[in-house]
Amino acid sequence: MQNRNRPPRNDGGVRDAQRRTNNSRSGRSSGQHASRTDARSAYRSGRHGASGQGCSRSERDARASRSRSGASRRQPAQPKSGAAGFIAFLNAERALAPLFLFGLIVALFFGKLVWLQVIKAPEFTDQAQAQRTSKIVLEPRRGTIYDRNGVVLATSVDATTIYVNPAEVSDPNLTAGILAQVLGGEAKDYLERVTASDTYYSIIKRKADTSVGDEVRQLASERVEEAQNKETADAKAAGRKAETIASGIHYVSESRREYPNAQVGGQVVGACSIGVDSDTNREYYYGICGLEAQYNDVLSGTPGYMEQEYGQTGQIIPSGTHEKVDAIDGQDIVVSIDIELQRQVEDSLTSGCKGLNATGGSAVLMDGSTGEIYAAASLPLFNPADRSEVKEGAMQLKCVTDLFEPGSIFKSVSAMAILETGTLTPDSELFCPASITADGYTISDAHERGDATFTLRQILDQSSNIGISLATEKMGFEELYNHIVRYNLHSDTGVDYPGEGEEGTDALGMLAPYDQWSAVQAYNVSFGQGVSVTPLQMTRFYGAIVNNGVECVPHFLIGMPQSGTTPAYGTTQVIENTDALGDMQSMLKTVVTDGTGAKAAIDGFNVAGKTSTAEIYDEENGGYRKNVYNLAFTGFLADSSSKIVCFVGANEVPGDGVVTPIFKDIMTAAIDRFGITSE
Repeated sequence: MQNRNRPPRNDGGVRDAQRRTNNSRSGRSSGQHASRTDARSAYRSGRHGASGQGCSRSERDARASRSRSGASRRQPAQPKSGAAGFIAFLNAERALAPLFLFGLIVALFFGKLVWLQVIKAPEFTDQAQAQRTSKIVLEPRRGTIYDRNGVVLATSVDATTIYVNPAEVSDPNLTAGILAQVLGGEAKDYLERVTASDTYYSIIKRKADTSVGDEVRQLASERVEEAQNKETADAKAAGRKAETIASGIHYVSESRREYPNAQVGGQVVGACSIGVDSDTNREYYYGICGLEAQYNDVLSGTPGYMEQEYGQTGQIIPSGTHEKVDAIDGQDIVVSIDIELQRQVEDSLTSGCKGLNATGGSAVLMDGSTGEIYAAASLPLFNPADRSEVKEGAMQLKCVTDLFEPGSIFKSVSAMAILETGTLTPDSELFCPASITADGYTISDAHERGDATFTLRQILDQSSNIGISLATEKMGFEELYNHIVRYNLHSDTGVDYPGEGEEGTDALGMLAPYDQWSAVQAYNVSFGQGVSVTPLQMTRFYGAIVNNGVECVPHFLIGMPQSGTTPAYGTTQVIENTDALGDMQSMLKTVVTDGTGAKAAIDGFNVAGKTSTAEIYDEENGGYRKNVYNLAFTGFLADSSSKIVCFVGANEVPGDGVVTPIFKDIMTAAIDRFGITSE
């Protein structure tokens, strides 16, 4: 039976008691457990003030009754405080966070869209177009250099540059095999360029002969056709659509520099080298020496270009960017050289200097009345068509660029000044002892002799050092200095050839100021030692002797056909007393008829000129070298239909010798070439 007086069963209380017992066993206090339970309950329900114990059923029913009847009005919410309020705030923020995050993402998306499509779009468009656009520089044709008779000295011949667009190559092995068969080598040698991924313009061979380009083009056509036929057959058998076969090989018409006369005139004409523009990868010719360098700007022209847009697969887009600007070819030039006479000059100079055991030599043939240079050469010669072996100094025209102590040919300068000033006439006599002294130095003639009396004419034709020294001293050494300057023997000639003198000054040669001359130096200068000039300077001076005292600027350029330009060159009246010119020419003729220049004589003509056997200054040890000389002769055909002047020199000749036979060979060739007659 039930005990009616027993308290009502309280399951919660029993369970709490059991939990308390169990907690006691586990070492935890009931207070701790209750606190944690209440906290969890408050968090889950959102209410506060709940007991850790459950309420009775009657209490629950009473609360429900009040709620249904409305007898109890809802009280205003009380402000939350403490931990519970903070937790409620966090719950509210967490509810809004997803909305805020979504809004931020949308804003960033639209901002990026505006940045890309509005602000950066033009830049990206340009970059994309640049990546798929290929620009090929079109080289201008370099101008041709002609001699005075229209003979080609340097020209640009048609050539083909072969390149591959790797994006168009269907079968790399096929393309590489075609190139190897024509150009040489093995197919593997071309595979890297055929399969390059970073270009539409992979160079295979630059400036090839047009015949080579034609051969590649023909073979490529045949091999591609064979490959296409096989692909079509295979595709038909397999029931699929045939793929297109392409070699990807292309061609650009260009030009290549050639020198048809090889070494003949090579130093005058000069040579080109190939430069590379790092920005455009353009290869172009530019002059490195001779007239190719002097007139590089005229000959070069202006490059053009061809620009083409490609698709993603490398195929040309017909409607895409396509622009072509034609190159402007360089101008042709006509120069004063006569190539046949040039050939004779080089042959005579080479054989003559070899016979003298000379280490080098130079020759110039110039029209004294115009300054036009018909021929010029120096040893060793230079071949611009074959530069596999270039000897030191061969690329320079040393008769223009190199200085030397002229020796006795300079006596004609002193004699001209003496005649101009009226100090002596050709027949004026002067006592000339066997030797003289100055500043402790002894001066004598090249050949031993006793005391003698010479006329000025004899002083020149016997090439007496003492005689010209004393004759000049009689005139006054300052007058000699002034005339040297007036004759332009201390300034450049203005020739249109690179390498004459130092840039930034017109001074050329060694000539100490007069106030620094010692007595011995004054004597030495009078016979061409202690002073230096170039062969061209001496040639220009002799040109004045045959041209009524007027010096002409030596030059090579005489015309530019495309523009119709004929350049003009200056002249200078350097010999003021023209009455003295007849006497000067007369004395120079005597040098050949009666003096040291006898081997320069040419039958039927009055050859006039002056010989020289000059000592060579020792740059390393000081003083002059023993038993080795620079030989020279400068002369012209007096009383003739021509005013051609010729200089011939041989360097470092051991012992005695003369270059007059070389002069004779060259001048005889000129007589025949130009039909020169004696008057």
